[in-house]
Amino acid sequence: MDVLAYYGKRREMEQGLPEPCVVVSLATENGGKAGVKTEVRRALAAKMIVEGCVRQASEEEAQAFHDEKREAKRVADQLAAASRMQLIMAPQSEWRKKA
Repeated sequence: MDVLAYYGKRREMEQGLPEPCVVVSLATENGGKAGVKTEVRRALAAKMIVEGCVRQASEEEAQAFHDEKREAKRVADQLAAASRMQLIMAPQSEWRKKA
């Protein structure tokens, strides 16, 4: 392996990537699962693209990834708010004060 060519490809690839970059995993020989989307820094994205374990996500895939993240956060926030809700139980006799 030519180290100069490898690092040259990485630098060239890194310059063309946005920060942060959404990548999609590829199936690899060592058990890598294909189709998993992840957001990473562009330096790491360039390294993994040159090594052949990921590809850059298309605009549509990146937008869908961000939409899924937003929806997951909204659902998590709702669940957290529901768990913080307090409920006080009092017997009905205490509702009406006897004078």
